[in-house]
Amino acid sequence: MLYAATRATVKKEFGGGHIKDEMFGTLKEDVALHGYQKHVSSCAAPAPLTAAEQELQQIKINEVKTEISVESKQQTLQGLSFPLRPEAEEAVQLLKQKKINYIQLKLDIEKETIDLVHTKHTDIQDLPARVPKDSARYHFFLYKHSHEGDYLESIVFIYSMPGYKCSIKERMLYSSCKNRLLESVEQEYQLDIAKKIEIEDGSELTSEFLYDEVHPKQHAFKQAFAKPKGPAGKRGQKRLIKGPGENGEDS
Repeated sequence: MLYAATRATVKKEFGGGHIKDEMFGTLKEDVALHGYQKHVSSCAAPAPLTAAEQELQQIKINEVKTEISVESKQQTLQGLSFPLRPEAEEAVQLLKQKKINYIQLKLDIEKETIDLVHTKHTDIQDLPARVPKDSARYHFFLYKHSHEGDYLESIVFIYSMPGYKCSIKERMLYSSCKNRLLESVEQEYQLDIAKKIEIEDGSELTSEFLYDEVHPKQHAFKQAFAKPKGPAGKRGQKRLIKGPGENGEDS
């Protein structure tokens, strides 16, 4: 306790500015040359991070920023843009023409492209099985249903990401490329997307879930606050000006 309490005093008297490093030891080997080398290497190593912290750190490192000035209108580049392969472009056109009802796309991380996985015919009960359990995917589904007596065919975009079963790089790239992909199919291919959904597991894609996502229930109308009535019985009118002679004063 005394050694610990006087350590700061010794450093101050010696001159704190002259001390480059500080280390602690419990054994003789801890303060030998080998122990000091281990101490230096441990200080140089990065702090341990959780998977979520590693993902956030990687996003910050890869974030593309532009110069900010009075004339700049955009401070950051939102997302990455991987091009669609020709077979994926053809599938989007077929979906627009409603010649197919399902598209599954994946990222080729090495080639930096968006590739077509398949366009197998998919009914709504088959949709959960289309979602991989260990890798991310983009899905376009032609949702055929009835709403308030009308038959509708709505295109739904589904971004499936099975939690932390994927690598940090894969999660980051799929998240970054998603918005640019949607902009491309909506603007360049004029694909009208009724709803954009993000899920972790295919079991979420039930018919009830899709219907509620495409046609969300409206919130019930809230009645305006009504001021409560005063106590029963007649009360005289309020007088704003006191009459002569009140409060002991003469008129």
